[in-house]
Amino acid sequence: METKLARITEVAKMRPDEKFTSLYHHINEEMLLLCHSELSGDRASGVDQVTKDEYESNLYANIKDLVNRLKTHSYRPLPVKRVYIDKAETNKKRPLGLPAYEDKLVQKALAKILNAIYEADFLDGSFGFRPNRGCHDALKILNHYIERKQINYIVDADIKEYFDRVDHQWLMEFLQHRITDPNILRLISRMLKSGVIEAGIKYDTPAGAPQGGVASPVLCNIYLHYVLDIWFEKVIRKKCRGQVYMVRYADDFVCCFQHEHEAKMFYQALIVRLAKFKLEIAEDKTKIINFGRYAAQFCQARGRNKPDTFDFLGFTHYCGKSQKGKFRVKRRTSRKKYKASLLRVNDWLKANRHLPAEELIGKLGRKLKGYYNYYAITDNGTMVDRFYDKVKKLVFKWLNRRSHRKSFNWDKFQLFCNLYPLPRAKIGVDIYNLGCHISYIL
Repeated sequence: METKLARITEVAKMRPDEKFTSLYHHINEEMLLLCHSELSGDRASGVDQVTKDEYESNLYANIKDLVNRLKTHSYRPLPVKRVYIDKAETNKKRPLGLPAYEDKLVQKALAKILNAIYEADFLDGSFGFRPNRGCHDALKILNHYIERKQINYIVDADIKEYFDRVDHQWLMEFLQHRITDPNILRLISRMLKSGVIEAGIKYDTPAGAPQGGVASPVLCNIYLHYVLDIWFEKVIRKKCRGQVYMVRYADDFVCCFQHEHEAKMFYQALIVRLAKFKLEIAEDKTKIINFGRYAAQFCQARGRNKPDTFDFLGFTHYCGKSQKGKFRVKRRTSRKKYKASLLRVNDWLKANRHLPAEELIGKLGRKLKGYYNYYAITDNGTMVDRFYDKVKKLVFKWLNRRSHRKSFNWDKFQLFCNLYPLPRAKIGVDIYNLGCHISYIL
């Protein structure tokens, strides 16, 4: 199966104008069994309440029946189950759509096929939901642009409720640039219009792709590839005389400009461009700031203390200096993400404080390592150390609330920490180690 997908990628890369007419047959027993093996078993179930283990109890018969329904076009995706999770940066809730297990299999197969085609088309400035690319890569490239190129202004943009506003008609038109297999297009259309179930009531989905859907990330990437990436590359770049760059991760993107008037021109054009495709910017989260090697001088000339900052991918970026006094972009964990992470740890400790000490600290240690894997990057050592100290105090707090009598004073707690130590952070990501991505910016 991987060989067949690699062949699709090869054709897509060699023939950028190729339209794929026959893809549906790739969603076969072999593909679906592969997708089943790759799906996590601990994910929440959809409206069918079927888990991976339950589906696996009669796996081959279930897969065979699913393939038969796909071949006869009698397969119909079930509505997704809508649940809400806390948004890290606000007190609001973020809607998630949980597909039924069988629909996850089909969506994963679709995602594999779409990724095989579009990975050759996606531009270098796009990093979200793509193989061998991640948030740290986006941060590294952005850092290089600001420090090494002639960048003086940043447009920090955010699209309002992006996943809920993707227009189905436009998306289907975009897909037809590369795919003319009517069976694949019909399957995607049915998936998009399958509806949602909330509190037992079914609602239609005339727009959007549910966050939580397995195929939603690649579909939304395709949408912004045509709406934003190509437009920025083919139109905005040609209109600008100065240096301009864009780094996008899903619907979160930062645009870098040499000249202020070109940054402002782009901002106004962006509003019009997004409106054409039924999208709009979140004005409270979008701004133009002076940022770069001359930002400090600009602020001094205008009587301001220091340059503005901007948030991207969980980090606040600010203008700093190296030990030799040269300009550097520095990063620290954004205040909103920091507080949200501490709140999650606090809630987890409150719910799990009854666990034996060794098990409690072991599980918490794994959570801390996951936090460090993302946030322990160049210049952010102070913030991750501060996070460690706060978590340690939360452990002290909740261990003392396991009964009416306090378990520890601080000295005894220090002895406990010596016996069951929490892992300390080490900087694991060098922001200047571009690796294979150097080819994208030279």
